Amino acid sequence: MHVVAVLALDGVVGFELTIPCLVFSSTPGYEVRVCAERSVTATSHGQESFRISSRYTLKDAENADTLVVPGIEPGTSPSPKVLRLLRDAAARGTRIASVCTGAFVLAHAGLLNGRKATTHWIVADDLAKMFPEVTVDPSVLFIDEGQILTSAGVAAGLDLCLHMVRLDHGAAIAANTARVIVMPPQRTGGQAQFIEHPEPDVDTNDLTPVLRWMQDNLDTPLTIADIAAKATMSTRNLSRRFRAQTGTTPLQWLLDRRLQRARELLETTGLPVDRIAQTCGFGSPETLRHHFAKHVGTTPRDYRAAFQASGEMIS
Repeated sequence: MHVVAVLALDGVVGFELTIPCLVFSSTPGYEVRVCAERSVTATSHGQESFRISSRYTLKDAENADTLVVPGIEPGTSPSPKVLRLLRDAAARGTRIASVCTGAFVLAHAGLLNGRKATTHWIVADDLAKMFPEVTVDPSVLFIDEGQILTSAGVAAGLDLCLHMVRLDHGAAIAANTARVIVMPPQRTGGQAQFIEHPEPDVDTNDLTPVLRWMQDNLDTPLTIADIAAKATMSTRNLSRRFRAQTGTTPLQWLLDRRLQRARELLETTGLPVDRIAQTCGFGSPETLRHHFAKHVGTTPRDYRAAFQASGEMIS
């Protein structure tokens, strides 16, 4: 059983505390522990909302496989016990993740030094100024640095937790968890935080039919012009509307869906890689391998070996 310890620090943001609890407890194979140093105050928008008492202490987090630190007030200094817990866990190789301003806690522990990290865009400049050894990227939903992972504000924590489920159990299980918690398919970490606000006269035509058409035609070579024609708008207007609705570009969205479909086929079928490459619109196994290496960090063969217990492994 994979133990996930969620740290309930004093002043923890209540919603962000529940995010990892919801995602991991909705997925088979995880034991979730909410660990607190003592009875703590949970907040909402900086105001005290309720008190939390947990039967798990910081001691119960010491043998966790994953530690998650939800957001607290950025100016709060974590206790020495919390900092020691995080540093010892990092030294043991424990996976450690933060949600929103939880990145400040990891930074206080020195775990983000020399790494890329993200947090809510409103406080990203504060994180960068307080911890100059951290490379802060305020424009993404989450950043996976291997052992250390950080997410942007609030709901981006859902994306990060689903990302960890995908790493542990594959795309099919992560997709099922998303369905259980009634969440749309996972957004990738490189998608933008929604910082820009549209002008009042921006066209708000919903692109959902176009997205569905793209999803149904993953095996078809689609250009930006093809997508714009389907949406009956110029390529420039399409790009603007696409980013406003999805946080990314049309071609990046298409690539993400193709990779997601390829992962699902590698996990759940014995189809040869060249067939999967054709089915998912990559054209050739070489192109599929290139994108897997760049975005997944492994080969299709090794990915299949990791997530498919039996069946012929073809590369």
